[in-house]
Amino acid sequence: MESGNGFQETLISLLPIVFFIAIFYILLIRPANVKRKKHQEMINALQKGDKIITTGGLICEIVKPEKTFFSVRLNDDTIVRLSREFIAYKLDETQESQ
Repeated sequence: MESGNGFQETLISLLPIVFFIAIFYILLIRPANVKRKKHQEMINALQKGDKIITTGGLICEIVKPEKTFFSVRLNDDTIVRLSREFIAYKLDETQESQ
């Protein structure tokens, strides 16, 4: 009888920890994973001619998508290679006109 009572006390004492772990997952980890997945899908869908903004704030046009890099045009005569991990987001036509 004693061992069953001790198990219940241990279970009750662990309940707040489990609760906080669940809240932490729901509020922090899950939304971050969803955001990361959407960002990766956006990067994989980029094509030639798309305009992007880099994490450094440069506005570029994709000239050639490659496996780990993008060749991007900074202006009429400057083409550079940009790592996929430095793309912040795709610039839409609606954002471009503002």
